[in-house]
Amino acid sequence: MHASVHLLADAPAQLLPARELMAFTLASHIILVPLGVALPFITLVMHYLGLRRNDATALLLARRWSAVMAVQFAVGVITGTVLSFEFGLLWPGLMGRWGDVFGIGFGVEAWAFFLEAVLIAIYLYGWRRLKPRTHFLLGLPLPATALLGAFGILAANSWMNTPQGFSLDPDGNPVDVDVWKALFTPMFGPQYWHFVVAMVLTAGYMVAGVYAVGRLRGRRDRYHRLGFAVPFTIAAIATPVQFVLGDSIARSVFHKQPVKFAAMELVWKTDTRVPEYLFGQLHPDGSVTGGIKVPLLDSFLAGFSANTEVVGLTSVPADERPTPAQATIAHWAFDLMAGIGSVLVLLALWYGLVWLRHRRLPASRWFYRGAACAGIASVVAVECGWIATEVGRQPWIVYRNMKVAEAVTSTRSTTLWITLGVVIVVYLFIFGSLLAVLLKMRARWRLADEERAGGRPGHAPEADGPYGPRTPVPEGSAAGGSKAASEDGRP
Repeated sequence: MHASVHLLADAPAQLLPARELMAFTLASHIILVPLGVALPFITLVMHYLGLRRNDATALLLARRWSAVMAVQFAVGVITGTVLSFEFGLLWPGLMGRWGDVFGIGFGVEAWAFFLEAVLIAIYLYGWRRLKPRTHFLLGLPLPATALLGAFGILAANSWMNTPQGFSLDPDGNPVDVDVWKALFTPMFGPQYWHFVVAMVLTAGYMVAGVYAVGRLRGRRDRYHRLGFAVPFTIAAIATPVQFVLGDSIARSVFHKQPVKFAAMELVWKTDTRVPEYLFGQLHPDGSVTGGIKVPLLDSFLAGFSANTEVVGLTSVPADERPTPAQATIAHWAFDLMAGIGSVLVLLALWYGLVWLRHRRLPASRWFYRGAACAGIASVVAVECGWIATEVGRQPWIVYRNMKVAEAVTSTRSTTLWITLGVVIVVYLFIFGSLLAVLLKMRARWRLADEERAGGRPGHAPEADGPYGPRTPVPEGSAAGGSKAASEDGRP
C-alpha cells in the first residue's frame, strides 16, 4: 500500500467533513469579499467625479452603488461570522494552542468590521442630508477600514504560512509572543498586496460587467457608459500590477515554502533544469501525465536561470508534504489563476490601446462579451488563489508546527456531515435572498429612470427617507420593471 494511502487511513474521521465545511463556507464568503474590500473605493471615485464635474449621473451611480455596498456588507457579516465560529468549533487544537499568537490579526479585523459598519451607515444616511463636501469626506475612511480588515485576515493567514514571533516552552506551547513579528511575517507583504489588488480588479470587473451586459443589449446612454468606464478603468490599471505581484508572491513561496512551491509546480525530486507543466496530473510514483510540458521553464521562472535548483516534494517525508492528489489540486488552481490573469491582462491592454489611440471606449461586441465575463472569471481566479494557498500548505495548519489532523475537533463525523448539509441549505437561502434584493432594487431604479425619461412625475427610490416604509412601486410596474431590466441589463 502506498504511503499516501496510509496517511489517509490514519487521518481522523472528522478531518474530511471539517475541511469540507470550512472550504464551503470560505468559498461562499469569498464571493462577497471583493465588493466588501474594493466597492467603497470604486464608489468614492465615482462620487468624487460627480462632485468635481457637477455630474448628476455620476452621483446617481455612486448613490446606487452605495446601496449595493450596504446590502452585500450585511450578507458578508453573516458569512464572515460563521467563519469566525468555525475556527473555534472545527479547529479547537489550533485556537487553543496558537490563538494567543495569530489571533491578534482576527482582533484587528473585528475592529475594522465594526468601524466599516458605522461608516457605511453614516455614508448612506448622508445622501441629501449633509453638505456634499462633508458627506464625501465622511466617506473617505471607508476604503481604509476595508483595507484594515483585509490586513487582519491576511496577517493571520500569512502567519499560518510562515509562523514566527514566539518561543516554545518545554511542553511545546508558544510563549514570549512578539506582536510585531507575529503580524508582519515574511509572507505578509506579498500576500497582502497580492490580495488587495486582486480585490480591486475583481470588484471593478464585477461592477463593469453589469454595464457591459447592458451595452450588449443595446443600452448606450451615458449612464451605462459611465457605469462601465469608471470601474473597468480601475480594474484595467490594477490588472498588470497584479500580474507583477503574482510573480512576486510565487517567488516568495519558492524561497519561504519550497514544499508548497513543489506541489504547485508538480516537482517530485529536487533538481535543476526543471520543466514547467501546464496542468497535468501527479501520480504517486512521481510521474506526471497530461498537460503541456515546457522544458527548463520552471527553473527559469523560479530564479531567472535554467540552472536554478527547485526543491522537490520528496525532500521531506511523505507525512510532511501534500499527497499527489492535493498537489494536483493546488497545481490546477494555480494554473487556472495564472491563465485567467493572463487573459485579463490582454483585455486590459485592448481597452488601454483603444483609449490611448481614439479617446473612447472600444466598440467591438467581442470586447464587451469579454468584459461581461471578466467579473465571473476574476472571482474564479480569487477562489483558485485561496485553493492553491491552503491545499498547497497541507498537511500543515501551522506550517511545520501543527498538522491539520492535530487541530481538528473531536465532534462525531456524522454530526459534521449533517452540519455541512444544513449550512449548504442555509447559504442557498441567504444568497438567493441577496439576489432577490438586488433584482428588486434594479427593478425600482429602472422604473424610476423610465418615468424620468418619459417626462412623467416618477418617484425616485433615492428620495425615500432612511426610516419608515418605502414608497410602493405601482402595481404591475415591478414585474414590468424587472422584465425591462432583464431585457437591457440595466442595474
